[in-house]
Amino acid sequence: MGLLDSILGRSKPVRPDLDQLFAVPSAALTLEAGTGFTPTGYGSVCFAGVEGGTFARIRQDVRELLDADTGRGGVPVEFSQDTYGYTWLLAQQPAEDTAALVNDLHAVNTLLQDGGFGPHLLCSLIGFRNAEGRRLALVYLYKRGTFYPFAPAQGGGERRDNQLELQVRAVLGDDLRVEGDLSRWFPVWGAPGL
Repeated sequence: MGLLDSILGRSKPVRPDLDQLFAVPSAALTLEAGTGFTPTGYGSVCFAGVEGGTFARIRQDVRELLDADTGRGGVPVEFSQDTYGYTWLLAQQPAEDTAALVNDLHAVNTLLQDGGFGPHLLCSLIGFRNAEGRRLALVYLYKRGTFYPFAPAQGGGERRDNQLELQVRAVLGDDLRVEGDLSRWFPVWGAPGL
């Protein structure tokens, strides 16, 4: 970073650190103790701008990787596209095995990154619910190397439960690298795994 960057207030981008995902299983325990939210067993990875033959190769590589890792039969992941054109990969593990889910998400992110698609990675998401059925996601921002909570408000519609999001930030502040800039807490309406 140069002098001009310092004067203009620009900062050096945070280097992605996929190993931050491995903090989620212990953070899930803290989250359950502090708020009553438990993992659902669903998680997803979002990426942009991969189409055609390249996309087909990625789909096949991911399926082979997760089948080899888990020994599961059938299709271990689902791919979908949202209304903005981003591709989502949904993975599932037993709700009580957050570590296996995180391993799957980390493997997918690493596969994409090592394949030259790091700039296309946007986020990873791990879903949670409480006893009343309220939904919550921990979202990992790939380019920032940070997490933030996303909580849709009950009753449908595109409204957020900001109070719950701030409560989760306070509970997990010691467990995860939480994104300090609230303007980067993007809504992920309809994200698979939420």
